[in-house]
Amino acid sequence: MRIDVTTRLVYDLPAETHMLALVQAARSADQRILSERLVVAPESLAEEVDGEGLRWLRGRIGGRLELTYTATIDNGARRLLPPSAVQVSRSDLPLAVLPYLLPSRFCPSDLFLRFAAREFGPHGDGVARVMAVADWIAAHVDYVAGVSTAESDAAHTFTLRAGVCRDFAHLGITLCRALGIPARAVSCYAVDLDPPDFHAVMEVFLGQDWWLVDLTRLAPIEGLVRIGHGRDAADIAFLTTDGPCELVEQQIAATATPG
Repeated sequence: MRIDVTTRLVYDLPAETHMLALVQAARSADQRILSERLVVAPESLAEEVDGEGLRWLRGRIGGRLELTYTATIDNGARRLLPPSAVQVSRSDLPLAVLPYLLPSRFCPSDLFLRFAAREFGPHGDGVARVMAVADWIAAHVDYVAGVSTAESDAAHTFTLRAGVCRDFAHLGITLCRALGIPARAVSCYAVDLDPPDFHAVMEVFLGQDWWLVDLTRLAPIEGLVRIGHGRDAADIAFLTTDGPCELVEQQIAATATPG
């Protein structure tokens, strides 16, 4: 699938601040960037690419920031989570994957060990457990905007039984980690998302590979464009500053194109 993405962000910053932005499509094996254009005014943010293909913009800026990013992405025939993918024992996991088994700020998996074992343990391992988690969330958590905040974690969502995409992802990640399945948060552009916005999904490590899972079921996996990944939302925020900033304008779009 070819996907056209567009982002326009406009902010007012009353004082000069350090800024970190993550809005560009990642360089990864399952998506190819055919074309792209980034315009930042003023030109105060520089791109840095980390060892996993995530493309960070950072710098110091004050006053008005205007950022526009457009790109065409080809993610080919993106592989879906296969029924045969199995859970990998902790001793056989790659070292780089191990941090995604641990509790994090928004994913307190250590608090869910007994619940996860009782609710999902009988489902075998691997894909069966992940799908049982996904089905449980679909049955017990409502997609409702405005009921969570930037401070809400998976325990809050579990209690409230409502939230938005990042809350769904945090709860799924938490439950998978409690089952011994490495899981991480992924920020992305998403075709057919209504209303259009940045989207958060989960990624699980099974059978020596990472697999995308949208727990909200609002967007097709083949219609996702990766931006960033990390332990939870704190690692994949599209904008992070150390000072106040006011949103003036935000436009986000992802559209599938023929060819």
